Amino acid sequence: MNIGDVAQRAGLPAKTIRYYEEIGLITPMRDTNGYRRFRDSDLHKLAFLGRARALGFTIEDCRTLLALYDDKTRASADVKHLAKAHLDKIEDKITQLQSMRDTLSELVQSCAGDNRPDCPILSDLATGKH
Repeated sequence: MNIGDVAQRAGLPAKTIRYYEEIGLITPMRDTNGYRRFRDSDLHKLAFLGRARALGFTIEDCRTLLALYDDKTRASADVKHLAKAHLDKIEDKITQLQSMRDTLSELVQSCAGDNRPDCPILSDLATGKH
């Protein structure tokens, strides 16, 4: 498969695939003319990477996940530990976003939104108090 074919089948942009090659996540074969030639195993890795990235795993996490996937003697506990650490980060981010939403919602509610210059939103941004 050429890069266009594999990009379509993996659901990834060709630019992303080139980047993954550049950083060593995949290593497609090269034809005599220098064009990339992708095997089914490359397609599988790219789909794996696409799914992992869609779940928010970092490039380094993906590198580790691929290594664990290729290691048939791996312990599933290693995979679970990595996924749990990522889930914890997501939970922390959700908590932060909920707090931001609550604060901003209060500020929006407290602002009259009329022609007066008094604005609790700007006051809070300036002082950190509302």
